Amino acid sequence: MTTQMVEVTSQSELRELVGEPARHTLDKARPALHALDREWLTRSPLCLIATSDADGGCDVSPKGDPPGFAKVLDDRTLAIPDRPGNRRIDTLRNILANPRVGLIFLIPGRGDTLRINGRARIVREAPFLDEMVVRRNRPKLAIVVDVDEVYHHCSKAFLRSATWQPESWEPDAMPSRARIAKALDRPDESLEALETYYGPRYAEKLYG
Repeated sequence: MTTQMVEVTSQSELRELVGEPARHTLDKARPALHALDREWLTRSPLCLIATSDADGGCDVSPKGDPPGFAKVLDDRTLAIPDRPGNRRIDTLRNILANPRVGLIFLIPGRGDTLRINGRARIVREAPFLDEMVVRRNRPKLAIVVDVDEVYHHCSKAFLRSATWQPESWEPDAMPSRARIAKALDRPDESLEALETYYGPRYAEKLYG
């Protein structure tokens, strides 16, 4: 039994442990969006966007809206609206420092995902912003991504985790968001006030 951590420190050692990828796995990455990629984007309501700052500090942020919120501008370009949030703007600040981004688009119930890697820009005005209005909210900003690489990823992670199987869900296993906020983020506020803030009316403030 191993009693200490043993690190992998070289690509050759890593390859020896993992093995070689199949040819189709290496060849599946494409430089432009296919018609099936476009269709996937019209069905996806959720994207995870990975960024890093100039020093390599990383961040992954979820972006969600009605399906099709990521607008395809052409075969090499898409735009993602920026909605009201907590104003930390980690993703946006990172893009200004380092434009490289990685995107994963999900469709609920599907284990496979669409992955897009590219370079991002932040725009404050563009004709397509008028087409991104939701609940009378026109985004002030959008992230425009120039596609470098796009491919579909298999469902093994979702199958192993049983993510989409309702019988595996335990939403009440952890304390409520209000209790977590009280313990970690907002200790000076009352639990009652936080439960009200994160309660049913929270959904009414998504675009305001």
